[in-house]
Amino acid sequence: MSTPGASTAAMKLKQNINPILLCFINFVVLIYTVLTYIPFYLMCGSRQARSNQLKAKPVNRQPAAAYRSVNSLQGLAAVLYPGCDTLDKVFKYAENKFKDKRLLGTREVLIEEDEVQPNGKIFKKVILGDYNWMSYEEVYVRACNFGNGLRVLGQKPKTNIAIFCETRAEWMIAAQACFMYNFQLVTLYATLGGPAIVHGLNETEVTNIITSKELLQTKLKDIVCLVPQLRHIITVDGKPTTWSEFPKGVIVHTMAAVQALGAKSNSASAPENRPTASDIAVIMYTSGSTGLPKGVMISHSNIIAGITGMAERIPELGEEDVYIGYLPLAHVLELSAELVCLSHGCRIGYSSPQTLADQSTKIKRGSKGDTSMLRPTLMAAVPEIMDRIYKNVMNKVNEMSSFQRNLFIFAYNYKMEQLSKGYCTPLCDRFVFRKVRSLLGGNIRVLLCGGAPLSATTQRFMNICFCCPVGQGYGLTESAGAGTITEGGYFNTDKPHPRGEILIGGPNVTMGYYKNDAKTNSDFFEDEHGQRWLCTGDIGEFDPDGCLKIIDRKKDLVKLQAGEYVSLGKVEAALKNLPLIDNICAYANSYHSYVIGFVVPNQKELTELARQKELRGTWEEICNSPEMEKEVLKVLSESAVSGLEKFEIPVKIRLSPDPWTPETGLVTDAFKLKRKELKTHYQEDIERMYGGK
Repeated sequence: MSTPGASTAAMKLKQNINPILLCFINFVVLIYTVLTYIPFYLMCGSRQARSNQLKAKPVNRQPAAAYRSVNSLQGLAAVLYPGCDTLDKVFKYAENKFKDKRLLGTREVLIEEDEVQPNGKIFKKVILGDYNWMSYEEVYVRACNFGNGLRVLGQKPKTNIAIFCETRAEWMIAAQACFMYNFQLVTLYATLGGPAIVHGLNETEVTNIITSKELLQTKLKDIVCLVPQLRHIITVDGKPTTWSEFPKGVIVHTMAAVQALGAKSNSASAPENRPTASDIAVIMYTSGSTGLPKGVMISHSNIIAGITGMAERIPELGEEDVYIGYLPLAHVLELSAELVCLSHGCRIGYSSPQTLADQSTKIKRGSKGDTSMLRPTLMAAVPEIMDRIYKNVMNKVNEMSSFQRNLFIFAYNYKMEQLSKGYCTPLCDRFVFRKVRSLLGGNIRVLLCGGAPLSATTQRFMNICFCCPVGQGYGLTESAGAGTITEGGYFNTDKPHPRGEILIGGPNVTMGYYKNDAKTNSDFFEDEHGQRWLCTGDIGEFDPDGCLKIIDRKKDLVKLQAGEYVSLGKVEAALKNLPLIDNICAYANSYHSYVIGFVVPNQKELTELARQKELRGTWEEICNSPEMEKEVLKVLSESAVSGLEKFEIPVKIRLSPDPWTPETGLVTDAFKLKRKELKTHYQEDIERMYGGK
């Protein structure tokens, strides 16, 4: 393994400063560093000590022993507050404590219009107003009324009800209503395709579904007839347009009407059959990176254990914090993050990937995106979004004048060195990185990334430019916490560090898959002490300080014809950092001796490369050009790709003119690659690249 110093050096940005000027700047920086050493040490001196602290260690001396946080060696954290062992009790506790504080915020839409692009396409653009807020007490009352209204409509405790809706305040209100009345909440991603939606609704036999007008019109309308048990559709945002094709026996309600129905009922204040800790709170359908999505049964105690662990990793979490919610609430990362905030008196302001920043696709030029208005202190993201921010900032840096660009790079490299020593850089933060920080509102103090591995380069960039810690959360829908390792191709006796498949045990490990005993039995097991474990399929390695590092994925390992093992995920993570590549899927077949790849190129970088090579045509023609494929392959092979062997670099590629989004069905909502779907989509190209066609 490389030393920390070597890692820092490898991630430095290349600068082009006159050597004499560079010596002068280094001299000035040296004087400044000496003069400010004592204030630095007083303010930040403990950071290095904290970074070197032991984070986790095995509970005994056996090779396969479980690793635990040093703060939880005697027992795993399971509850946020004494006596609050179900989610309705957690919310009631928060409502009592933070009654008049603001909780859920939504921006008002002032203007919505169609904007014609130069290529003739029409994009919807919006101008949004201020955030309108509901207090803890108001949200609690609305949830009570909605839950009671659902009860009046015939929803019974411990029966399933589905929510198929975008991330918004009404989603959380509906979820809290279900938790209170012990309705089992079935969550489905808003970007799922028709067959997956039908599968989830029919497997859980729901009679009621909560959705939005847009999703009702665009997705549910065409499949309602395929869900015979459906009786009630509740739209969260007003009355939808009716249509004659609607099946008989299905009634459409608004959320407001159901809340009014619940408010009129005498029993609104006393839900029957309150949930217990072991009752199912959520049946969460995964985004389905392989085949149809599976419903993971998550109990109240599972979720509470998961968010308890998460809360312990966010320093000084409290009433001054503002969280921006925009990831799918049907994903365990977003739901957990919002529940952590709700339980600690934070505000949650809602957004979407299309309105997040001033430059977002749906924001009218000259108007403010959501981060500029909300100025959040906490934010969760998936690597795809962080990679996009990294590339956008670096593109702007490359467009700067030579002096500005070199100043930025010098400050970046200087701060990287200081951070590696445990020191902070207030002047760089204030004068150089302030503008970058403003992209996310300027107040972010903790960034949490999850859903997929984040590259070290992007993590370090976000750490430096946004002047805050960037934490990587590791977990699955089936779990929400840390784990241990046992054998799995790698060995827990490996030197110098134990390696193997990661197994997660604890009160956060879920109940298994809904109506899928075979899959449950293959992924979950109980040991001789009655401890429940989840087999993640990820390969991990523990560093000496107890930090867990994900180094591979069991199903990503492919043995080439000559016997070399290739980790597809490792190849993708390394190549995705190249400016020319927005996304990549590596592919290998054991009957062949080389790796191939499907690449979504960066349009600006590829267009410039085509201009340099005097290749002309439309974007599609450039991507479909065999000459362009060869030029991109040259860039891949000539690039100093850290950690990749020659046999791991793709020998042939296919350039895709269209990005991979959840809507295309080629990636999940967390932007993880759907390898099976990508293989099917590019089957002809695979045959060409392997068959020599």
